[in-house]
Amino acid sequence: MSPSTNQNSRMFYDYLTVEQVFPYVLPKVSDTGICYYDRRTGQQLRDTCPGWKHEGSYSTVVQIRVDGNKLTVKGNPSAVNRLDNLDGFRSLDECIAVYNDIVTEYTDQYGFWRLPRFTKCTDFGLRQGADGTKSSMVGNGARIRRIDLTTNRTVGKGNDRAYIRALSTQRYGYKNGHLFEDGWTVDWKARDHYEKAYGKAQAIRKFLFPKCKRNFGEDSPEFRYLQQIADFCDDQGVVRMEQELKSEFLQRERLEWWGLFDEQRFQEIHGRFLAIDERLEVMAMDYETIAETLISKGVVSSVQAANATANIALKWMNCPGIHFDFKKSQMQAYRARLNRIGLNIAMPYDITRHSAVTIRRAEEIVTSDFLHLPHYYRHAVAPRHLRLV
Repeated sequence: MSPSTNQNSRMFYDYLTVEQVFPYVLPKVSDTGICYYDRRTGQQLRDTCPGWKHEGSYSTVVQIRVDGNKLTVKGNPSAVNRLDNLDGFRSLDECIAVYNDIVTEYTDQYGFWRLPRFTKCTDFGLRQGADGTKSSMVGNGARIRRIDLTTNRTVGKGNDRAYIRALSTQRYGYKNGHLFEDGWTVDWKARDHYEKAYGKAQAIRKFLFPKCKRNFGEDSPEFRYLQQIADFCDDQGVVRMEQELKSEFLQRERLEWWGLFDEQRFQEIHGRFLAIDERLEVMAMDYETIAETLISKGVVSSVQAANATANIALKWMNCPGIHFDFKKSQMQAYRARLNRIGLNIAMPYDITRHSAVTIRRAEEIVTSDFLHLPHYYRHAVAPRHLRLV
């Protein structure tokens, strides 16, 4: 069983945007439409419809758009018809099965033509535009335009906020962490991908509680169930690690055409993000420990280089507001060395963030990326039945 379909896998899918261009015009299933025409000639140029929201039970929503030959669906398949999305689907087949189950519900006004199902690709290539200059990549199946990779990391009861603050001191790729004002979320923004970590119990109470109260009431079984889930996340110290891969990233990595790539690639990409905390255990040290660590980790080979680099780290910690000139090659070298042991001197030193990382990962904070869900948890179920089309 591949990791992408293994129910014990730490990673699952949290959001998915899928589109497919079919070799025929799709049926008009929406009650409203948009018609574009040439004002000078009166010629109809394009007949399309605005997107609409498909609402499942528990007020879950998936967005659908039909534009000529193209069908687009976006949303969280793991949250469809569910109160929560603490855990979700671990394979693309399951996610797209949910979307297919939804789109095939829609027919034209006569109930004859039905929206088609997404299919896997067997081939793709470049198609020349009508003007002979523009070209675009076209496949014969579904194309992924966005996908979110997610893991529930447990850090122990009461450690979640301190752990998030510690993560905010780390760089991912070329981006510094940005800690939100409430201290419960940290993110790293890049053009073609976006990463964040946040307290799951806090998110459930902030976003799901109000909606559940409005729809079912505070004394309802649904609300009590969400309270159980939030309390469970508190007890485990669940920090949600999420990674959004955008269209540009997927296209560059050849991960956009469903059926023509190995899902294991997503595991590898997400694994690099999950490793962001590996350097936290060597932070907030004294002068001698920093110098020793630089040598023991093979960052430098001489005691002189280790001491000079440790001296820069001490200035960063003990001189508030200090600014280093990173245009100088020597300072760039110091920065690179310290970054390898988890000290990011490009960010201002903040005692409220860095005090948390004196907790050793191997001692007080023990993390795990395999969340053992309670017996009462209601898992996502992908459609398994056959439907006459």
